[in-house]
Amino acid sequence: MNKEIFVPAEELAKQRDFMKRCRELLVKRFGDERSPLAYVKSFGCQQNVSDGEKLRGMLAVMGCGFTEDVNSANIVIYNTCAVRDNAEQKVFGIMGLATHQKELKKDLLIGLCGCMTQQKHVAERFKMRFPAVDFVLGTHVLHRFPEIFYGVLASADRGKRKRAFVIDECDGVIAEGLPEVREDSVRANLSVMYGCNNFCAYCVVPLVRGRERSRRSADILRDARALIEKGYKEITLVGQNVNSYGKDLENDLTFPELLEAINAIPGDFWIRFMTSHPKDCTKELLDTIARCEKICKHIHLPVQSGNDRVLGEMNRRYTREQYLSIIDYAKKTIPGVSFTSDIIVGFPGETREEFEDTKSLITEVGYNSLFTFIYSPREGTRAARMDDPVSAAEKAVWFNELLDAQRDIGMAQFEACVGQTLRVLVEGEGKLKNGILSGREGREGDCVLMGRTEHGMVTDFFGPRELIGQFVDVRITEASNWALAGERI
Repeated sequence: MNKEIFVPAEELAKQRDFMKRCRELLVKRFGDERSPLAYVKSFGCQQNVSDGEKLRGMLAVMGCGFTEDVNSANIVIYNTCAVRDNAEQKVFGIMGLATHQKELKKDLLIGLCGCMTQQKHVAERFKMRFPAVDFVLGTHVLHRFPEIFYGVLASADRGKRKRAFVIDECDGVIAEGLPEVREDSVRANLSVMYGCNNFCAYCVVPLVRGRERSRRSADILRDARALIEKGYKEITLVGQNVNSYGKDLENDLTFPELLEAINAIPGDFWIRFMTSHPKDCTKELLDTIARCEKICKHIHLPVQSGNDRVLGEMNRRYTREQYLSIIDYAKKTIPGVSFTSDIIVGFPGETREEFEDTKSLITEVGYNSLFTFIYSPREGTRAARMDDPVSAAEKAVWFNELLDAQRDIGMAQFEACVGQTLRVLVEGEGKLKNGILSGREGREGDCVLMGRTEHGMVTDFFGPRELIGQFVDVRITEASNWALAGERI
């Protein structure tokens, strides 16, 4: 491994010093009696959520509290996603509102980070069109947030507002030991690697996240043990392509070996992972899932298309037959295994007949659920330069057909659970109104609780709030096409 990708200890110490200096400036600005409130909103994938938790951690060291109400915040940070156009447009819309908020609250500080900001043309748009934005950070300088934020604070205190736009171009770094304030007390994301080497034709991630770089297994295992000691019941290993973990390391663990090492940590918890690229989904990995009792027997395996020509144009580097052979081996090896997937509808040049191949594939696999998207061109990708003759209206028709087909497939998967007793991790309170338990009543003192099964199925039932964060057995009595309902055993 190239040791230069690890942020040096001296640099991290420097950033800790800037956190202290930011705290002093914030006390000067807001006084000792109240903490400034920060609103941190992350869009997109679990990696972005993990980055947002690190931002919250650094802000907490600076003395900030947190709020879910953007209007009551003194510091607002949007952690953006660039995977699809609608995610970007949502942020641009929010920036219009932020401009109005700053007119009402002159000392409000507004920042942007994440994948959108690593794109030069987007960062320039923020700079020129949204003067309310105080700082923009690219994906590779997250660890330098304290230093950059200090510069913004110090200039404001001197009465000379100075905006910061820091977008370093590099293949990416790894910064260990950043503080975190997690959004969830039951489930935790644990980053195992960053970046991607695959360069799928439609995907901007390698351009904004850099090349693949794996964390050392000793650091990951240290973090996993700490999370389990704190009582977390579900650990999701996160990376742009977790199946590639360890390929850039020397004399360290492979991804199956890492899973097995985490599985061996004492405690009652589940292990999940995402995202998993089919080209790197090996029999060794599937055998490990089958063998390890704490790894959920559920695999999110994005296929994107069921047609070989389209897969080739996407640069996915597997065929329909190869993908289905992975599914077949998993079904034979892992009792009760279930699958979810990502699918892009209307990739440039896709024909109606090729789309039908995708419909037939989802029937053959039998997914629990799908994350489906109409193709969205991303500047800088190869697909953005391809001819795209199919109209948006026609793609919308295909998209709805796929949703209808999956609705029937998913309903069959959920209905098959009725009568079974399933282990459920209780995540929090559920929704009674318009929920599957609408019109029902539990025992005195009970509320509607929501949890997920090992296979990721949302499950509602009545029970006391004290069960949140615990595993319970639920006998399934009803199913919809999106959730289960049952009775606590």
